[in-house]
Amino acid sequence: MPVVSNATNSGRALPRAGFALPWALVTPALGWTLLFFVLPFLAMGLSSLTAHDGGGFTLANYSQFFTDPSYWRAMVNSLEVTAIVTVISVLLAYPFAWILAEQVPERWQRLALMLAVLPFWTSYVVRSYSWLLVLAQNGVVNRALTSLGLVAEPLQLANTRLATVTGFVHFFVMLLTLTIFANLKQLSPSYRKAAADLGAGPIRTFLHVVLPLTLPGIMVGAFLTFVLCIGDYITPQILGGNNELLMPQLVMMQIGRRGDFPLASALSIILMAVVTVAYLACARWLKIERA
Repeated sequence: MPVVSNATNSGRALPRAGFALPWALVTPALGWTLLFFVLPFLAMGLSSLTAHDGGGFTLANYSQFFTDPSYWRAMVNSLEVTAIVTVISVLLAYPFAWILAEQVPERWQRLALMLAVLPFWTSYVVRSYSWLLVLAQNGVVNRALTSLGLVAEPLQLANTRLATVTGFVHFFVMLLTLTIFANLKQLSPSYRKAAADLGAGPIRTFLHVVLPLTLPGIMVGAFLTFVLCIGDYITPQILGGNNELLMPQLVMMQIGRRGDFPLASALSIILMAVVTVAYLACARWLKIERA
């Protein structure tokens, strides 16, 4: 009887130990997320509902965004720049990823990928200032255009939307290339062979087989580009100057110039809401498929 009792007790203890182990492993990550994301987000949410002068709870910070044309314009500018950067980056990254996956020999692909991600090895701020020097009135581009006689006077390239988009695209093309390349490498050649056996040419095979199957990789890279681009402060500040106000710059202005943390919190939450809407719109393509 004691043996049976011990076996029963040990049988009951094993499930408890098996249940506690996963929680013990995930607790540090949950604690980190709670401490550095959930609690700061709740604090920011509470701050957004308070007045700048320390009064009670109010929705004035949110109403100010929708009633002030300059604030609304900053959001529109951010969405426009982000959309332009995402579209251009996809159009440039897909052919590049295709060449790396299909045309470059297997033994040279790792070297080609390493060369492709070299921009990631340089400081983000250094890259932005480098583009500022290239696009300046006495920069490389204007000197080349004037020396070739294509323009009589240097063009205003720096401190414009064009400069901001150029700096963003230079960085995000590589990010999109990696996601699309990984998707192309996972695509079995049998799909294209089957399409060819059914009479499909290269163009129809790409449009009806390859592109739909690699769409998840495109959408993942495009969503990452959207999130990183719409929340970036450095590149628009350095390359765009103050000629066009974007949402991150508007948030920093409330903190640096006015010290209005409640309004800055409200603008940040609105920006996060826009990112959430973008995620929900792309959610069907962002699911991780399991074999």
